[in-house]
Amino acid sequence: MDYDIIVVGGGHAGIEAALAAARLGRSTLLITQNPDTIGRMSCNPAIGGLSKGNLVREVDALGGEMGLLIDATTIQYRLLNRSRGPAVQAPRAQADKSAYAAAARAAVEGQAGLRVYMDTVVAIIASADGARVEGVVTERGHHIGARAVVVAAGTFMEGRIFIGEYRAGSGRLGESAAIGLGTWLAQAGFPVGRMKTGTPARIKASSIDFDALELQHGDPVREPFSFVNDEVSGPEVPCRVTWTNERTHAVIRANIDRSPLFSGDITGKGPRYCPSIEDKVMKFPQRDRHQIFVEPEGLYTDEMYLNGLSSSLPEEVQEEFIRTMDGFSNAFMVRPGYAVEYAYVDPVDLYASLESKRMAGLYLAGQTNGTSGYEEAAAQGIVAGINASLAIMREQPIILSRSESYIGVLIDDLVTLGAKEPYRMFTSRAERRLSLRHDTADRRLTPIGMRVGLATPDRAERFTRKTAAMDAIRELLRVRRITQADASRDPVFAPHLGEELARALRDPHIAELDVKAIEPGLSPYPDPWVTGVLLDLRYEGYVAKEERLSARLGKLDGVRLAADFDYAGILGLSSESVEKLMAARPLSLGQASRIPGVRPSDVALLAIRVVGRR
Repeated sequence: MDYDIIVVGGGHAGIEAALAAARLGRSTLLITQNPDTIGRMSCNPAIGGLSKGNLVREVDALGGEMGLLIDATTIQYRLLNRSRGPAVQAPRAQADKSAYAAAARAAVEGQAGLRVYMDTVVAIIASADGARVEGVVTERGHHIGARAVVVAAGTFMEGRIFIGEYRAGSGRLGESAAIGLGTWLAQAGFPVGRMKTGTPARIKASSIDFDALELQHGDPVREPFSFVNDEVSGPEVPCRVTWTNERTHAVIRANIDRSPLFSGDITGKGPRYCPSIEDKVMKFPQRDRHQIFVEPEGLYTDEMYLNGLSSSLPEEVQEEFIRTMDGFSNAFMVRPGYAVEYAYVDPVDLYASLESKRMAGLYLAGQTNGTSGYEEAAAQGIVAGINASLAIMREQPIILSRSESYIGVLIDDLVTLGAKEPYRMFTSRAERRLSLRHDTADRRLTPIGMRVGLATPDRAERFTRKTAAMDAIRELLRVRRITQADASRDPVFAPHLGEELARALRDPHIAELDVKAIEPGLSPYPDPWVTGVLLDLRYEGYVAKEERLSARLGKLDGVRLAADFDYAGILGLSSESVEKLMAARPLSLGQASRIPGVRPSDVALLAIRVVGRR
């Protein structure tokens, strides 16, 4: 074999997969159509957000790169949902897009054991019986052998863009599509479909009247995404906010027949939770305005990104409706918005390791699996890279559970339910949101990164030091009792005389006080560590309730099923369940119970058979 692992695609999934594989000692080749576009942000110039910020911190905890990249290139940081509970708070940062891509490329090119090659993969080389991957075929006719292949082709696989009546074979405006691989996968029997996404226009900043827009500054203190960084510094660039209006909507309605989304030219399913402005106007006619975030693309350019204004209408129509918004009457459109339709593989065809059920050694990640977003892509990429490496070493894959990570929720949803529309992560998809807070990601997943070998010595030392310190903080709060002196200083302590401070902090009146002033012994410890312990203590009752509610799920997930299990041989199992179970081939009883159409009674029959054989 030429390489242990070949990674197809240099986007966010491909970066994490390739780096993970090389860091685990596997000889790795990343094949991309253009090395200059490694890590390029195709759409919004930001990383993180609600639930997405959790994914980034989980990728970092496993030993991934995305958190480090955004920390190095941040131009604005905000903790979202600060006024709400910690379970739904998450970090989000604006990035300098050019600097982010440059940092990503530097990380890839500087990684020992990883090579970058410019070409386009058009087919997979399979064994004679088609059961195992053996390499790839490129557009220029190269046959490159590998023991495992990770496909992370993004929107480029059979990609096609739409701007009004304009059509082009592209994965990104101005960049050629990757033609061939999607067709090969379909011909080989993989469940290939079409999906659609889009991006808004970019506007020249000097043509915008910023005085007419609402200013939106970032937080004064930035929290690092990566657990190996103590602080994040850098320039601060504000965002702005504007709104569409009735004139905007009138222009869109008058030209709706020129939108490929409504003319039927686009057949792929678009993202429900990130619709185009055409979708918003037509589906919500009662709304007289929609919020638009005006975000800087970076320090290197004066282009501004109009978040919330994705469109595939003709360029002259986009320019016309953009100029109806406050502050944009003289707007100059540098790049038009467009829709892109691309091929994807329904992820029900994958195991929870992200390995193909049809072809051993073939892994899929990112938008190739029908997901939407940089963060979802990176999360799948690192899991695919780790598991491809473990398979080569003949070790068991890591299967992250729903109870321990958002990544586990993401992958379980994909391989169990499939993707009929672009999948986006939400906090509401997780059953244990309080346990999966973004600040707990390192405590949950760093041990896994250490076990598989992705944690650097520095990361492992930091983790050990932090966990020991948090144990000490917890003990300080339990030893410290509320005294009469405390009550004399502040009457809020009076009802808690003699109580452990750890318990008293559940009182919201005490929780809002400076705990380091109450217990000076906490002063040496960093504020985030103290806050993490306080949140653990404050919500431990709710967390215990979450644990009880998910205990049944955990028990079912702990019952493993063989990939070749004979469901047809179970007497009484419905024919519909047999069909669905044979198609999905779940790896656990819990996963089987979440397959649509599999009845609870059939899960009970399956449990009796499986448990009874033990």
